[in-house]
Amino acid sequence: MKVKNSQFTIAMLALSLAAVSGYAQNSQPSSKVTAKTANFTLLPATTTTGDWVTLLSNNIKTANQKDLFVNACFEIGLYTDTLVRSKNMVSDTSTAKASVKVRVVLDLGKANERIVEPGEVVYGRRQQTLSATLEGQIAGCLTIVTNLDGSLSIVLDPLCVQPEVIQLVLDTMDAASFSFVAVDVPQGVHTVSVQAQIDSTGTVQNGTFAAHALVGKGAVTVESVRLVKDPNVVLDVT
Repeated sequence: MKVKNSQFTIAMLALSLAAVSGYAQNSQPSSKVTAKTANFTLLPATTTTGDWVTLLSNNIKTANQKDLFVNACFEIGLYTDTLVRSKNMVSDTSTAKASVKVRVVLDLGKANERIVEPGEVVYGRRQQTLSATLEGQIAGCLTIVTNLDGSLSIVLDPLCVQPEVIQLVLDTMDAASFSFVAVDVPQGVHTVSVQAQIDSTGTVQNGTFAAHALVGKGAVTVESVRLVKDPNVVLDVT
């Protein structure tokens, strides 16, 4: 009898542990709205084309099939610097480009991962082009010669001319917001991840360029709703 009681106690303990484990995995209550904020620079200045980087992420549990409204707000900083050098009336052009794109990913890294509509959104973009056609710096490059008839002429030595320089720098910070919609999200705990990608490029001839972008403070809110039937959310346009 004691052996049977011991076996019964062990079996009940194993069932209790399994129940506790199952409860822990599903203990997060269903929620209507969730939010996350950051009061620091989320993505520092980047001078090349970077990978997608997760800025903010949060979990939300849906009791049954729902739709999710995701609103993502961020400060976007753009820096562009173009410099041109021109002489002898030869044109010079420099271009600097900087942009920040944002997207929302549902259940990142899981089998049911998907990009939330409408996909990638441009939060900030600038293309700055500077062109100039200049004579150049001619100081010290002029000489006075006497012609055969005794008259005087001023002669310019083109090899002595130094290029004139013009530079344009723009450094701005603005806040941008966009709403994303995930339709027919099944019951369960879901992870909503907001990602950003920075792209900074440029071209030059005789001058220089510099370009970078950053993502500053931000906030993300996720709301669980039930849209009307046929909500007219465009998933694909051909």
